[in-house]
Amino acid sequence: MEIWIGRDGERHGPYKEDDVRQWLRTGQVSPKDLAWYEGLADWQPLSVLFPDEMSRNVPPGNPYTAPAAPLMPLPQTTAPALEDYAGFWKRVAAYILDAIILYIPNTLIMKAMGSDAAEEAMRKTMLAAPGDPHAMMAAYGQFYSMMGTTIAITSVIAWLYFALCESSAWQGTLGKLALGIRVTDLQGGRISFLRALGRYPAKFLSSMILFIGFLMVAWTERKQALHDMVCGTLVLNGRASEFRADRTSSDNSKSFSA
Repeated sequence: MEIWIGRDGERHGPYKEDDVRQWLRTGQVSPKDLAWYEGLADWQPLSVLFPDEMSRNVPPGNPYTAPAAPLMPLPQTTAPALEDYAGFWKRVAAYILDAIILYIPNTLIMKAMGSDAAEEAMRKTMLAAPGDPHAMMAAYGQFYSMMGTTIAITSVIAWLYFALCESSAWQGTLGKLALGIRVTDLQGGRISFLRALGRYPAKFLSSMILFIGFLMVAWTERKQALHDMVCGTLVLNGRASEFRADRTSSDNSKSFSA
């Protein structure tokens, strides 16, 4: 369980429960400090959340007195909150931004490879037999025949954009960075390039069933879409740059418990 601690109007954490209990036993945090964890309705004093620590090694009838130790300055976030899932609309907004970002280079590539001529040929085919569904199908077939290679190139660009960004140190595309969210594995870590490569085409599974795979974010326990479940990924709030490296976290933990 991950614990957030509130002090001086600011939220600190999340911290491991064992660490908070240790700090409470040694008096490095106050029993009056407010804390919260996923599923708790409201912030509560640490003394209420961990009454067993208040009575540990205290003779019956004696009030609890924390060991004489100065309250420590709470460390900054040293670990990602695995329960701080990004919501449906935030993910939609990030995807729209990514679509806009990809639209610019893809449009330039399409035009450079003859999309205007292909569109004009499709329009003429349709006008030759207005309202004829066979002519319409033939026109679309002609367009995709002329632009098949270009469409494949732009599709690969989008695929690599998502895969490279989500497997990078950013852990997210530019759209996700703008919205302050990131893609992780089920342990909150950075995903591999191979997993990111699989995550993008897995989105077609989410779209094939009337986009219900995407809508699953709204009601699944960990706000996962179908492609997240298939690939074992989460989308969490917070940019990867907001969390310190493991080495820094380890050094900080040692200094705070010293």
